[in-house]
Amino acid sequence: MPYVFTEQGVAMLSSVLNSEQAIQVNIVIMRAFVNLRLMLESNDELNRKFTSVIRKLASHDKYFTVIFDELKKQAAQPIQSRRQIGVTTKKQSE
Repeated sequence: MPYVFTEQGVAMLSSVLNSEQAIQVNIVIMRAFVNLRLMLESNDELNRKFTSVIRKLASHDKYFTVIFDELKKQAAQPIQSRRQIGVTTKKQSE
């Protein structure tokens, strides 16, 4: 489950929640997204750093995809039965 909402997620959430407090919180969150967008547009250095972080996250996604694909392959392989080790004894008939 995600720990944060995207701007679109907040907009969708607002269509579900109808309380006055939920509406006020939604407005504050939407304003925060607008302010963040304005801040990124006005600050070139911050924009470059943000873009760099996004690129790094995208490259990490590729690695996670490879890892999860390998885990799926491992899980899909049938487990080979192993030869039993030890001495077998006959049960005494009653």
